[in-house]
Amino acid sequence: MSDSSKSPMRSWLAAPLDRDVSEALERLRCAQDVQQIAVMPDVHLAAEVCIGVVVATSQLIYPQAVGGDIGCGMAAVAVDMEAAALKNPKIAAQLLNELGRAIPARRRNRNTVLAQSAEIVNEPLSHVGLEAIRRKEGEIEFATLGSGNHFLELQADEEDRLWLMVHSGSRALGQAIRDHHLARTQSVDGRFRALDAESDAGKEYLHDVLWARRFAAASRKAMAEEASKVLSQTLRCGVIWETMVATDHNHVALEQHGGRELRVHRKGAMSAQQGEPGVLPGSMGTLRFHVEGRGCEEALCSSAHGAGRALSRGAARSKFTDRDIQRQMEGVWYDYRLTGKLRDEAPAAYKDIRAVLKAQRELVKVIRTLRPVLNYKGI
Repeated sequence: MSDSSKSPMRSWLAAPLDRDVSEALERLRCAQDVQQIAVMPDVHLAAEVCIGVVVATSQLIYPQAVGGDIGCGMAAVAVDMEAAALKNPKIAAQLLNELGRAIPARRRNRNTVLAQSAEIVNEPLSHVGLEAIRRKEGEIEFATLGSGNHFLELQADEEDRLWLMVHSGSRALGQAIRDHHLARTQSVDGRFRALDAESDAGKEYLHDVLWARRFAAASRKAMAEEASKVLSQTLRCGVIWETMVATDHNHVALEQHGGRELRVHRKGAMSAQQGEPGVLPGSMGTLRFHVEGRGCEEALCSSAHGAGRALSRGAARSKFTDRDIQRQMEGVWYDYRLTGKLRDEAPAAYKDIRAVLKAQRELVKVIRTLRPVLNYKGI
């Protein structure tokens, strides 16, 4: 296929692309109705559509370009305490234990359930099968952290003030929504599956995506509220809710770009409209940033959502030892008993977050730089 028949693609790269990633992007450029692609510096390989990619279409919806953890994102809020309060290892250990009790990682660890807002409970999903999953899983997975790269963390800014950050998504609900609607898609160009946005099936998918985004955002807020209670009991401090910054990075939305209405799919990329606040974490144990969008149209007003993996999980588990993890996490409190289970999340398994920021300096500007102080991850 000639370049003239491919959709325009612009990349902001922190390192040369792997061959597998390049080939995946080329396939995507040729997919039906793809109008524009923006590749973020945290791009890495994933099924069908890479993570760290933004895809714009005019009529078709590609659930594969959103992924399964619909609405996955970040919430950050300031704490009225300085980081020095966590210098005592006994206090740090107590805080980690209490956070683990208050905010389970998995639904099987849930002792009590938290009330969900009427907006979530009273808004039905598009199919009775999805509603059954929502009733069964939604209640017990709401305000659970999840595993993998999800985390709850206390960080210190340049003035040594503590901030709380939560990274989590829609849990099993997002995956169920993706799988249900993928079964209703039509095959496009062999590898991809699409829905017409104006069809009943397309409208139902878009409805369910919006619901999953609300569920995930409310879940993060609920976890922050539970963490605030723990902070109040343990450190006699609380959070300053008016400072809260929230964003998500797995979604599809109708937006105006270049005078056209486009269906913008973001998979591991956050919206970065002019002046829009965002949260950009590095890997476990490395710097985090609060940013503000610059509204770059060539990037479909988007930004990286984090550092992005440099090594697959399997490669990281093989390469890093427990001692490597302890060295890379020096200065950050975490549950040392989990070291062996966190090798795939080693900081060195991710790209350099500063290189990512440098590569996308025309996409966002840094408002605040934070260092991790205490990291709680689910296993």
